[in-house]
Amino acid sequence: MRHMSLISRAVAASAVSVVLIGGAVACGPEKSGGDAGSGAAGAPRKGGTLTVLNRAPQKQFDPARLYTSGGGNIPSLVYRTLTTRNRESGAEGTKVVPDLATDTGTPSDDAKTWTFKLKDGLKYEDGSPITAADVKYGVERSFAAELSGGAPYLRDWLVGGDTYQGPYKEKKGLDSIETPDEKTIVFKLRKSEGDFPFYATSTQFAPVPKSKDTGVKYAEHPVSSGPYKVVKNVGDGEQMVLERNPNWSEETDKERHAYPDRIEVRSGLDPAVINQRLSSGQGADAAAVTTDTNLGPAELARVGGDGKLADRVGTGHFGQTSYLAFNPAVKPFDNPKVRQAISYAINRTSVVNAAGGSSLAEPATTFLPDQKPLGYTPYDHFPAGAKGDPGKARELLKEAGYENGLEITLTHSTAQNSETSPEIATAVQAALKEAGITVKLEGLEDNDYDEKIHSFAKQPGLFIAHWGADWPSGGPFLAPVFDGRQIVKDGANFNTARLDDPKVNDEIDEINKITDHDAAAARWGALDKRIGEQALTVPLFHPVYKRLYGKDVKNVVISDWTGVLDVSQVAVK
Repeated sequence: MRHMSLISRAVAASAVSVVLIGGAVACGPEKSGGDAGSGAAGAPRKGGTLTVLNRAPQKQFDPARLYTSGGGNIPSLVYRTLTTRNRESGAEGTKVVPDLATDTGTPSDDAKTWTFKLKDGLKYEDGSPITAADVKYGVERSFAAELSGGAPYLRDWLVGGDTYQGPYKEKKGLDSIETPDEKTIVFKLRKSEGDFPFYATSTQFAPVPKSKDTGVKYAEHPVSSGPYKVVKNVGDGEQMVLERNPNWSEETDKERHAYPDRIEVRSGLDPAVINQRLSSGQGADAAAVTTDTNLGPAELARVGGDGKLADRVGTGHFGQTSYLAFNPAVKPFDNPKVRQAISYAINRTSVVNAAGGSSLAEPATTFLPDQKPLGYTPYDHFPAGAKGDPGKARELLKEAGYENGLEITLTHSTAQNSETSPEIATAVQAALKEAGITVKLEGLEDNDYDEKIHSFAKQPGLFIAHWGADWPSGGPFLAPVFDGRQIVKDGANFNTARLDDPKVNDEIDEINKITDHDAAAARWGALDKRIGEQALTVPLFHPVYKRLYGKDVKNVVISDWTGVLDVSQVAVK
């Protein structure tokens, strides 16, 4: 998922890429997701009402405007896409599988052309057939300025996508999306993209019938292709009610179960209230879940002392890293030895404690998270143990010409998000002090923080950042941060290290030609290790999600793609 502080749709402390009541994207002590797959006693059955209690409202529900991965969470109940995530727990859930399409796509021309065939018998909620032209139109409307907000890759990837303004202004449509018949859709790309099947899980690939498109009002009553239809969407997504789509067929959809008869989403709630309601489980709350609210350290301690409650905690991992970001254009961070000294000085034990403890954060020495599909390759170029090596840091500072120490500024957010917050900054400040580095903290309100760290002209020399994968691959993790061609001087810039290494850029292009995901993952991991030697970032930790669910909730599935409970699998009877 793009830089998580840019899109508060981040999974971080709130929810998920991508993501968002939809869970973007992708994420216990057990890698399988704790007790995922079990839930309350008894086999799952159809019927009942599932309640979703969330902090953040689903402000955007138009498929063009959703920034989701894997189809999202709540959104994937209404929108089917060409492909989707495998609805299994743990690492199995990081695989991409067919949804509307018969397979995950056929590549040609070095993965610059992708062809998909639709399944037979696909229908909308009104019984009309879903066609390839509807998928093409759904993609095209995501280019309209009025419907901005979704993942931006197609503007860069599709031939002509960089200038296309959407079907409301350009009636002709994109020539790079071909529909030779009602069941076939072909995408022509400017460059090789072996990960295209993963991106085809996003809601921009949901079909939209042109005759039913109501523009900016479409989210109020979208035409469902999934197991549920929207019967109520008020308060900018604060209250939503979904009921069964009678024309959805499990015959064509092997991923979603659609057990509940009805799903009610209530948002705008205080996190403490959500966790209290889930723990007490009174009335409708017995059949309730949350897709965006973690347990905090104090709540975890209380839950840990109650066996029945502890059995109702789902644990998830999402591919995300919190890290220190350097801007080498600002002195003294242009000096590699200064960056190395800071890398050695970090006390990851104190940082993890500041993030909520080892139950909620795992120490990181690699930029890529500890997930095989992302290409995780273990390395620690600046080994300092769990508590840092201030002596080694002082040696490097001396070599850099700072024998008497150094004074620097660390920029962070004042938001209590457990990732870029004052607590993390204070832990970093204390560790660097041991190495003779005096750190002045610059805490900014979230909006000001986002604006400053993403502005090429204003980017600080050192700040706390975090990054999450838009899908389970090393590509969307490494390319936006380290590809020199993605340096943006007049917009949101994520390559804060200003790295523009032709060898790195060329390797990214070569890996993108690979359609074997395992083979590509190995190359991403090797690239991560190579970039890591330059000390352009200091990885701090990877978050862990701990979330309660109601006592009558069954069939809990938590994949490493999203890290959160998958509502498409839940039963409440």
